[in-house]
Amino acid sequence: MIQGLVEAGCDEAGRGPLAGSVFAAAVILNPQRAAQVPEFEWLNDSKQLTDKQRYALRPVIEREAVAWAVVEVSPQEIDERNILQCSILGMQRALDRLTVRPQHILVDGNKWKPYVPEGELLEIPADTVVHGDATYMSIAAASVLAKTYRDDYMLRLHDEFPQYGWANNKGYPTAEHYAAIKKYGVTPYHRLTFNLKL
Repeated sequence: MIQGLVEAGCDEAGRGPLAGSVFAAAVILNPQRAAQVPEFEWLNDSKQLTDKQRYALRPVIEREAVAWAVVEVSPQEIDERNILQCSILGMQRALDRLTVRPQHILVDGNKWKPYVPEGELLEIPADTVVHGDATYMSIAAASVLAKTYRDDYMLRLHDEFPQYGWANNKGYPTAEHYAAIKKYGVTPYHRLTFNLKL
């Protein structure tokens, strides 16, 4: 964190699944305020939290954040551009939707592209941080939002296509999911450029 700058943390959820959109989030926290929120003591990489902890944290993050945004990038766009480009694009679209312009960006991972907000000439400086969601509170908050919003989305898709087990596997490449693809074929939500083992 750079002292005194308005800083946005960015993360995504859903890079690895065979089906469904990738979700990306951007969150700006007030460090002084965040330090006073008891629930933030267990804010961490969303993969290290239980479902119950993630869903308990989501409304706290949304209430306490200076600004936050979550966006979805469709399976069709993933097939057109590739998942890495869509992950970065999703995080930049989330930054576009923030009601407060950040002065610095923290990104989970090691890949990024220069981000120049619409109508501006200069890019916003950014740092990529491997395991940043376990290091920086703003990235961890973005991780929780991206993960919970994507899980909600996969549960809705499960209602439409229950045979793929998306309520449990969330579209990830499990044996159950591969078997269902082999038996029932693909849906409009499958990523056709991924190895679906057809």
